[in-house]
Amino acid sequence: MGQLARPTLSRRTYLGYAVGSVGTGVFATVPGLLLLTFLVRQLQVPPALAGLVILLPRLWDVVTDPLVGSLSDRTRSRLGPRRPWLLAGALTLPVAFALLFRVPELAGRPAAVYVLGVYVLGTTAFTIFQVPYVAMPAEMTQDYHERTTILSWRVALLTVGILLAGGLAPEIVAAGGGGRDGYARMGLAIGAVLLTALLACFLGTRAAPVAAPVATTASFRQQLRAAGDNRPFLLLLACFVVQALGIGAMLAGVDFFAAYVLGDPGQTSILFVCLVGPALVTMPLWAWVGHRFGKRAGWVTCSLVFAAGGLSLVTASPQRLWLVYLQVVVMGTAYAGTQLFPFAMLPDAISLDTARSGLRRAGAHTGVWTAGEKGGMAIGPAVYAGILALTGFVETESGAIVDQPSSAVTGVLLGFALVPPLLVVSGLWFLRGYDLDADTVAGLHGSDAPPLAPGAVPYPSPLPVPDAPDAPRAPDADVAPDAGTDAVDRPPESP
Repeated sequence: MGQLARPTLSRRTYLGYAVGSVGTGVFATVPGLLLLTFLVRQLQVPPALAGLVILLPRLWDVVTDPLVGSLSDRTRSRLGPRRPWLLAGALTLPVAFALLFRVPELAGRPAAVYVLGVYVLGTTAFTIFQVPYVAMPAEMTQDYHERTTILSWRVALLTVGILLAGGLAPEIVAAGGGGRDGYARMGLAIGAVLLTALLACFLGTRAAPVAAPVATTASFRQQLRAAGDNRPFLLLLACFVVQALGIGAMLAGVDFFAAYVLGDPGQTSILFVCLVGPALVTMPLWAWVGHRFGKRAGWVTCSLVFAAGGLSLVTASPQRLWLVYLQVVVMGTAYAGTQLFPFAMLPDAISLDTARSGLRRAGAHTGVWTAGEKGGMAIGPAVYAGILALTGFVETESGAIVDQPSSAVTGVLLGFALVPPLLVVSGLWFLRGYDLDADTVAGLHGSDAPPLAPGAVPYPSPLPVPDAPDAPRAPDADVAPDAGTDAVDRPPESP
């Protein structure tokens, strides 16, 4: 699996980067956990329409994510190419989130239109922060194993964000009376958490290395084509999106599962803590597995464990809550790995493109990646909402629990315990052809590195390198200006 290199980044830099995931975890989780039930049970929106409200903003992300990634690749700033975007997202996302759950006196379709408009604004602000944020590890270090370390810190803090979202948000809603006022108070409180975490990330990454300027950059269309030509990247993306679809469906079903299968809506927070809490303990284990056996093997293993725990919930009963908790803890043991390994492998796939082209295109790759992630996480709730609609679920007013037909209760259970695990396992099919390991990634930066494209420069380079005078270039390629303050920043030594 290759030799472990001495870390080149300080723990302060690890933490400064990772704290941003408290915010991304909160925003990625709360709408998936509560927005569907808010629409259906509070705003009287039919399930099928509610699923569409959640889906459409994520489809919008398919356009905006790659665009923001490409723009961040081209950004020239004394703050580096990524951090200006972090600041913009940190200042806009909390406001949009608070407004998402503060709905005027509307119900049904008018309420759906309001939520849709605000959600589009929120997901756009999230894109502005997240896409450059995800691009940063590929530029912070070239070491295969240190990327796992960076991402293990990130997922540990992501877990904190998810715990805040899943454990705290429903409790704030309940403390506020469980109705619209409760959701509005939750929006303000979680918005404050978002503001704190995202600004802390912006400030905490001041010492993080940034990508060196390059002599040529491709157009937006060429950058997307480059991502599409990167086979390891496409394999990772396909697996990740299918699994995100399954996890999105499961998150959307937690509240329904607690209310209609376990008979107690108050179980939602407990189930969420059982799912996410073990990640804080098992993260070092999965990081060790990645170092010892490789990231691909680690991803397959944790996915199978996650699916096994999920399938066992088909037998869930309110008479055996202790068993339900145990089954969800098994899933939680593997959940950390399902979040760690895809993001730890992404920088390796980006390095392949960088080594081949010599160009800074991490943002374009991560834009496509996050678009796929958000699409999967949005289609998942839409799939769950579709299952509810097909099985005859009756929408309710003001969160009331009403008697549902037996077919609807079956749909609630199977949509939560059967469909998501099957999707998680199905995604593994795409990893069969993935072949980037530690030795391969090390070779990308050594004597075995593939030849550079015509006119490209070595990456990363601490100094600007002018275009080769006789090198051909694409007719719509841009020429980057002088390096200025964008030369590679060297991080402080670890204490």
